[in-house]
Amino acid sequence: MDRLLKCPANYVPLTPTTFLSRAAAAYSDRTSIVYGQTRFTWKQTHERCLRLASSLRSLNVSKNDVVSVLAPNVPALYEMHFGVPMAGAVLNTINTRLDAGNVANILKHSEAKVFFVDYQYVRLAVQAFDRLLRDGLQLPLVVVIDDVDAPTGVRLGELEYEQLIAGGDPARHPCPVLDEWDAIALNYTSGTTSAPKGVVYSHRGAYLSTLSLLLQWGVDNEPVYLWSLPMFHCNGWTFPWGMAARGGTNVCIRAPTARDMYRAIADHRVTHMCCAPTVFSILLEAGPADRRPIASPVQVLTGGAPPPATLLEKIQRLGFHVTHAYGLTEATGPALVCEWRQQWNRLPMEEQARLKARQGISVLTLADVDVKDTDTMSSVPRDGESLGQIVLRGSSIMKGYYKNPDDTAAAFKDGWFLTGDLGVVHPDGYVEIKDRAKDIIISGGENISSLEVEAVLYRHPMVLEAAVVAMPHPHWGETPCAFLKVKKETQDGSINEEDIISYCRNSMPRFMVPKKVVFMEELPKTSTGKIQKFLLRKAARGPQGGDAAPLCKLPQAASGNGNTTRGSEVQEQVLAMARL
Repeated sequence: MDRLLKCPANYVPLTPTTFLSRAAAAYSDRTSIVYGQTRFTWKQTHERCLRLASSLRSLNVSKNDVVSVLAPNVPALYEMHFGVPMAGAVLNTINTRLDAGNVANILKHSEAKVFFVDYQYVRLAVQAFDRLLRDGLQLPLVVVIDDVDAPTGVRLGELEYEQLIAGGDPARHPCPVLDEWDAIALNYTSGTTSAPKGVVYSHRGAYLSTLSLLLQWGVDNEPVYLWSLPMFHCNGWTFPWGMAARGGTNVCIRAPTARDMYRAIADHRVTHMCCAPTVFSILLEAGPADRRPIASPVQVLTGGAPPPATLLEKIQRLGFHVTHAYGLTEATGPALVCEWRQQWNRLPMEEQARLKARQGISVLTLADVDVKDTDTMSSVPRDGESLGQIVLRGSSIMKGYYKNPDDTAAAFKDGWFLTGDLGVVHPDGYVEIKDRAKDIIISGGENISSLEVEAVLYRHPMVLEAAVVAMPHPHWGETPCAFLKVKKETQDGSINEEDIISYCRNSMPRFMVPKKVVFMEELPKTSTGKIQKFLLRKAARGPQGGDAAPLCKLPQAASGNGNTTRGSEVQEQVLAMARL
């Protein structure tokens, strides 16, 4: 047996980029992308990605160089999931909800060689560049992504995406993947500190995770997939590659508004979509003018804060069939899926919703999932009550944190990845999260670290103590609620809730800002002085916490021509890089 060796005929390194060349051969004339009036076939998408890879290599992009992109769900972002790794580089998709400081930190930490910026985010990019210049850092090469359906003419520097595509050579062979352990993507778990954690995916992990989710979710041939989930979230949970594998149609929209989603579903007969539970609220709250009839069921994969039973009941009546998943950036997106059992169909709807809200069983990519006492690394009983930390292992787990050996080492223990989430295992083997060890708040699909919000609050000159917990919100699922102890001289009302919220708005991204601030003479503590957050969570779930949360609108993306106080200096630097 040992004399049978690997050769090019029987061993090819796994990479999801091979799904594209297969799609071009097998589904050549099928529609690959729909965006407004723009349509591409799989043959055209393949050629455009080859051109992109060729142009990137002409710009001296080589193996392991990071290529960053700040864009909504537009065709260019989809194409970059293939074109960037086909150039041998590593794709870094940046969260469009971050502020300039966060974007600058990511560009600095990743040492991005090229930065693609959608025209809608040029102003945000200029503000980030301004911060890099103040630190004496060189700017990356900038390429503006103008709207392919209705060009605007917005520019930053001399390079534009469609011009780059037109100048590429489709006959130039892409860089071969010689080792499937090579990096394909770099995703940041949080861009809200000066030292964000960059999660590195391998070609192998991305390939296997893609196949696993397609099979476990039951995605059939020729799906029509609506991009309501941002592609910057764990590379769209690997579905940019997955749609190529199934010869599907990608329906791209710039923002998940009720009008655009209902129209896309009706016009293109959408069969699948992924989203955070907050999108359900958008669909349910839509007015008659925005709604369109749903002719056939839409399969929805959702993750984040478990959707309430009443919400699941309402969304299913509209024609959406929901599957609940649990995941994290370090696991290439979904790690557990609540696979449905036929006998559950006989249960009352409320009981079905309760079962559906559980996190479920491991995706096929994982070798194993368990709930353990991390002190002894022994498994907890499968009784639905014994609490432990959820741990994972398998090919979809990250390579590690970029430039962060200490956190990488801390994340792995005895052959397991520690998620930091506390949960139980039910007798049927399904896992359910009970608490978050790191007090993560999931708001509209975004992970918010309560510790990071607290760190900002502690910097306020009048704040003595701060604790931030999750508060239920009718639109976002959860939002931060801050409990504060302030200095005695301000307890007479000279500082109020709006003062704190205004301070936070100037110090952090908007989605992290607490929606409610409660002032207390003393925060509840244990005998050792630790704040008892479980008591604060109970208070935040009460009538005061729930009613205080106003309905929010989706944040509007920054737009404009990028003029700031140092705009001309930034423009000169960008032009200089383009000419190089």
